[in-house]
Amino acid sequence: MTQWIAAASKCVRRGVSAQAARAAHLQPSARQVAPAARWTRAFSSTPHPSESFMTGTNNAYVEEMYSSWKTDPQSVHKSWDVYFRQIESGSVPGEAFIPPPTIQAGVTPVRSVGGAPSLDQNDALGLSYLIRAYQVRGHEAANLDPLGLQERPDLPELDIKMYGFSEKDLDRVVAIPKNLCVLVSVCATYLFPMCSLFSSGVSGFLEELADGTNTMTLGQIIQRLKETYCSSIGVQYMHMLDREQCNWIRAKMEHLVKGEDSKEKRLHILERLSFSVVFERFLGNKYNTTKRFGLDGAESLIPGLKFMIDRGTELGMEHLVIGMPHRGRLNVLSNVIRKPIQQIFKEFQGTHIDVESYNQADVEDWSNSGDVKYHLGTSYDRAYPDGRLVHLSLVANPSHLEAVDPVVVGKVRAKQFYLGNDDEAEKKVMPLLLHGDAAFSGQGVVYETMHLSGLENYDTGGTVHVVVNNQIGFTTDPKNSRSSQYCTDLGKAMDVPILHVNGDDPVSVVKVFEFAAEWRQKWRSDVIINLTCYRRFGHNEVDNPFFTQPLMYKKIGQMKSVLDTYVDQQVAAGVASKEECDAVVQKVWDFFQTTFDETENWEDTKKSDWLAHRWESFKSPNQQSRIRPTGVHMDVLNHVGQKISTVTPGFKVNRQLERIMAAKKDMVETGEGVDWGTAEALAWGTLLLEGNHVRISGQDVERGTFSHRHAVLHHQDTNEEYVPLNNLATKTLPSAPLEYTTPGGGTIPDTQAE
Repeated sequence: MTQWIAAASKCVRRGVSAQAARAAHLQPSARQVAPAARWTRAFSSTPHPSESFMTGTNNAYVEEMYSSWKTDPQSVHKSWDVYFRQIESGSVPGEAFIPPPTIQAGVTPVRSVGGAPSLDQNDALGLSYLIRAYQVRGHEAANLDPLGLQERPDLPELDIKMYGFSEKDLDRVVAIPKNLCVLVSVCATYLFPMCSLFSSGVSGFLEELADGTNTMTLGQIIQRLKETYCSSIGVQYMHMLDREQCNWIRAKMEHLVKGEDSKEKRLHILERLSFSVVFERFLGNKYNTTKRFGLDGAESLIPGLKFMIDRGTELGMEHLVIGMPHRGRLNVLSNVIRKPIQQIFKEFQGTHIDVESYNQADVEDWSNSGDVKYHLGTSYDRAYPDGRLVHLSLVANPSHLEAVDPVVVGKVRAKQFYLGNDDEAEKKVMPLLLHGDAAFSGQGVVYETMHLSGLENYDTGGTVHVVVNNQIGFTTDPKNSRSSQYCTDLGKAMDVPILHVNGDDPVSVVKVFEFAAEWRQKWRSDVIINLTCYRRFGHNEVDNPFFTQPLMYKKIGQMKSVLDTYVDQQVAAGVASKEECDAVVQKVWDFFQTTFDETENWEDTKKSDWLAHRWESFKSPNQQSRIRPTGVHMDVLNHVGQKISTVTPGFKVNRQLERIMAAKKDMVETGEGVDWGTAEALAWGTLLLEGNHVRISGQDVERGTFSHRHAVLHHQDTNEEYVPLNNLATKTLPSAPLEYTTPGGGTIPDTQAE
């Protein structure tokens, strides 16, 4: 598509009236200055195609811009400043303004004969827009599909001919002079107003090419652009509004190809990939007629997740809460969360529960969910050799796709609250959600949950979303399951980066997952990974996929395992010999075999697969909870009642609310006619005084659906908010117990209502 080019062309054809409305400094001067003779000559003839805005209908506007510029060059936009300077230097019509080659196809700017830009400057301008084209649309030409079934479009924006270059220019050094950056920024503002590369804070290739030391030829530059934006990784970020974030992503991605992973890391990837692949092979070998919803075809997910966790802990993460569907869940439980593999084997064998024992009243409790093995969750504390510790928690999941998303985000928010409810707490607790491609684009709960991410009382500091894109939804092809180009296009509405990666390239997968951890910890924002892979078997292992996708599964039948492909690559690169790689794989297989042999006599010391620790207040069905008195002293009720019926001096409330609050005060003092809103406020207030956190959530919880609550008051002149329940006592230190003594004695913790 050439939508962005067409938009720029339209902008130029209309002049820059739209830019004038957007830029405050484009204001015409009140004083009129007679136009120069050259202006009369320019308007009296047909304008050159490069200056299509120089038409008679625009003469008054252009003359006003010119008169303003003559008075103060800084009073007009840079585009006019550059244009008028070229006119003053003697440029003939067609020379003064040089549009990007993409604005009007087939129009070649007039070559300079005097002060107009030189050939080198025109080349630099073309190169600038070639680079930008790769940044904007390179992901569409990236090698993302391991099956090779997706047709990659032929993008004219990535053709050097569109920018005035030819094949003979590939061996020529093309640099961007620093003094051309202002001229380039003129066109960049038209084409990419959201995330201008040429404004202050420039980063990436153009920063290198403009530093005066560039020796790269055009061919070398194009090769590096292809390696960065069109290899196994594709990145979408040009839709984002924050220029600083765009620059950070650009610098990260464009330097990612420079660094080579060490031999140690390559072998570490091999080991982790082996555990992922061999796990599925082993289960398929032992239980070949049992559903397991395996990760076959997407096994690189496991090393990606593990390296992401490693990087996250290096950046301050201490808790990871995970939500995911059934596909690949057993692999994640075993190789990421480290659920005992013996227990997984017992679940396949049906011997993991002693039913007779569980029927006994003295052991019956909530520790067994009774759900299928690929719905279960668990948790684990992982310690690193250097002392880092991370708590990994996988939330139990139903068959209802994506229903776990708000549960995970809510659990993270709760953890963060009790860890201090501050920026440091956000950094310590990270949510991770795994999705299927069809579910991510099709289930409304995904959109709803992501829309909570920027709200004050729901923000968790960003969620890492990993879409395991096996290019099919049960039996539905992508073309029949969504209208968007990618299943991850939802991220564009949320203003977050989207990283696409080929699942058959484990090294690239690891880089992308580490990148996601770095993004989340730095910017506290969502990030989406589109792990493009495939499903080696049907919807489950006993399903026949040839009924509905015969061509896809013919191709899949010819695919080598990602592990075999990775081993071949490491041998070819000299990282390790074939024998060394095979020894790693065999060692992993032997581990699973030994564990399998131990399963019969293995006893689960943890007993529960979804509770990390016994919850002291969690009662089993046969236990009775102690009946507790819930009443409070009248003095406490009077104190709360007085606080909820008064405001600070000078706070202007609505007149109708003044009468309502006076009525509340009368209810408390007399004890008669207490309405629902007053009663619940008294209940919440006493809970707060006892140190309990009270959180009421919903669209109209502040006022109350029937205008009965009014828990949050609004100043009628400033819209400032006042929450009476948050002012039950005079606060001292932000997180210290309050030194407020109730009539009944004791201290009031520093708590807050939401």
